[in-house]
Amino acid sequence: MNSYERFAEVYDELMTDIPYVEYVEWIQSHAPAQNYKNLLDIGCGTGTLALLLHQSGYNVSGIDLSEEMLSIASARMDVNGITIPLYAMSMDELDGFSDLDVAIIPIDSINYLKEEHQVIETLKRIFQSLRTGGQLFFDVHSIYKMDDTFLDGPFTYDDGDISYVWHTEHGEYPHSVYHQMTFFLQTESGLYERFDEEHFQRTFSYEQYVIWLKEIGFSHVEVSADWTNDEPTEESERIFIRAVK
Repeated sequence: MNSYERFAEVYDELMTDIPYVEYVEWIQSHAPAQNYKNLLDIGCGTGTLALLLHQSGYNVSGIDLSEEMLSIASARMDVNGITIPLYAMSMDELDGFSDLDVAIIPIDSINYLKEEHQVIETLKRIFQSLRTGGQLFFDVHSIYKMDDTFLDGPFTYDDGDISYVWHTEHGEYPHSVYHQMTFFLQTESGLYERFDEEHFQRTFSYEQYVIWLKEIGFSHVEVSADWTNDEPTEESERIFIRAVK
């Protein structure tokens, strides 16, 4: 069993602080399901948000680079008695979708792209996949979070079943970080099994994302921060961007 498969196992536990319902409400407030039916979840992970969106009335499809994540997402749909098309695909190679009403890249998934051209290509392919009037919703880590908050580590977590020590260090690009995580997962015997993960993330200023979106052809772009309708400040940590084709 490879390490990323183990990470997929613990992913949901690590994301319990994400207010997924608020994410759904953000999308619904601008693109209600009765008028924006077909939705693509890009970087859908283990399917938590995709399930909520399906239950809110959207026709949801999902893509993710990790087959392990998609396997868990598929099992989640099976348990809930629903079927959602899921595809193993990199977001910067998005292909096969057209006339989408909504596309989302949730929970800083786009920050896992290492190169600037990959980000631009992702946004271009989404633009091409949306119908006129279709909308893109995504969020990114702010520069402040990448350059300051993440480097206040190490961070630790322990709930009895899962423990981790999370170290961070600057990446080789501006506003990038390497996350080095050591997990201890309790087994049925009561002993703990260790596995290690390293992840890379990179962000850009929200102004730069807006420039790219407008250059690609999006007609309207809105920016807010930290699960509010407020504009970003110097110490905002999560930036939310909505773009209309």
